[in-house]
Amino acid sequence: MQTTKTELVEIIEAIDFNKCVEHPNILIAARLWDDKRYNAARVCYKFMRKMDDLVDERKALNGQLSEPEKKELTAEIEYLIRGLRNTHITDDLLKEVQEVMKEFKIPETLFYTFANSMLYDINHEGFPTLKSFYEYAEGASVAPASIFVHLCCLKQVNGIYSPANFNLLEVSRPCAIFSYLVHIIRDFQKDLLNNLNYFALDILHSNNLTPADLSAMARGREINKDFRNVIKIYCTEAERFRNNTWMTINNVIPKLEPRYLLSLTVIFSLYQQVYERIDIERGRFTEIELNPKPHEIKERVLEVVSNFQFQL
Repeated sequence: MQTTKTELVEIIEAIDFNKCVEHPNILIAARLWDDKRYNAARVCYKFMRKMDDLVDERKALNGQLSEPEKKELTAEIEYLIRGLRNTHITDDLLKEVQEVMKEFKIPETLFYTFANSMLYDINHEGFPTLKSFYEYAEGASVAPASIFVHLCCLKQVNGIYSPANFNLLEVSRPCAIFSYLVHIIRDFQKDLLNNLNYFALDILHSNNLTPADLSAMARGREINKDFRNVIKIYCTEAERFRNNTWMTINNVIPKLEPRYLLSLTVIFSLYQQVYERIDIERGRFTEIELNPKPHEIKERVLEVVSNFQFQL
């Protein structure tokens, strides 16, 4: 039975947007799905978040990692990723992930690709080039987005799920990279205050900047024209991927049930909401400036549902 727009609005009204603080977009969009599929997204996100936090929280505490810390974190990531195939695992989260992977036919390679980016984080400080960042993003951003798209595109017949017959990575990449570039600008201040820099060194150096300069600006130093130029470069890149996202969404329209297509539109629109707040010429690129308030996020989601043109 098809879900009506009224039912989707009721789902949105039931979300506590005040609790959606840390990277909420994927779970807000997935909440428009049926409960089982939403739970699958929640479990996968929680598992990947656990790996990501292992690294980020240690770097936030200590800055550069010592060799013993690198070995310890590498072992923890490898334990988690090996656990996906361990039938005797006792860890509750890993057991949940295994069950979700089996029922929803989620390719395990997506988790391995994500884990490889976490291992890169452990053993490197930032990205020497924009190209190396895009390679990293294949795991850190495209892989999680591919799980979201995979769950969107599943067909269910007699309780059995069947994956879509197209390249998940190709379909997921434009929106994933667009959202990641926006994410980097949005979280500039928070990341630098936590000893994390996602701006590529070649882009910084060509604009006479170092990560130390960015840290100083995150702490209150005046935003200079060189950093504004860096933001302009990243916004230009984001615009390129944003345009490709629209083309991709149009290409998958025939393959998706309306409520799942709607969820893709929602997640894309929520990152556009941040993108629209970026003021290259006058902005300070702070969290307060770039993060929409909970009521603004809710209004945006309701607006997308209201304007959605496909028969629900």
